[in-house]
Amino acid sequence: MKKWIALVLVLLIALVGYVAAGPYLAINGIRTALAEQDTGKLERHVDFPALRVSIKAQMEDALARRAGSDLGSNIFGAFALSIASNVMGSGVDAMVTPLGIGALLQGRSMWKQSIGETVDGDTYGKPVPADPLKTATHKYESLSRFTATVQDEDGDPVVFVFKRNGLTWKLADIRLPL
Repeated sequence: MKKWIALVLVLLIALVGYVAAGPYLAINGIRTALAEQDTGKLERHVDFPALRVSIKAQMEDALARRAGSDLGSNIFGAFALSIASNVMGSGVDAMVTPLGIGALLQGRSMWKQSIGETVDGDTYGKPVPADPLKTATHKYESLSRFTATVQDEDGDPVVFVFKRNGLTWKLADIRLPL
């Protein structure tokens, strides 16, 4: 009987450990997918629909704030704001997809090769892989929410939010410093 209790405890501890390590496994999966430029692997660790909704809402909010209340109260200004919001939303819809991220990675790869920023220094070598979460500080906000915060070039925080769904963790939000 003691062996069964010990086995159940070991399995429970292993399960809790796996769930606790989940965000770090997701970050490592994203890092690996970016290094290999594999959008299929990236899709396993990123909730693209939730990420699109979040980024689109942040961009629309930033656009409305920058436009100000004067532009929104004018009928022509409101029309222009509506068009700008639709164009921006379409851009977010196109770019925050596995295919859009793949295109960005391909362009980044070509740029890095053209300036000689490759792993071995050879122009035709593999580019230095992107690692946006390299200097991140990590924090559990709850049992199902984890953040990784990095500083942009201006020193403003960019917060990557991972959410747990069952036993898996995925990147579901990026809070931009708009």
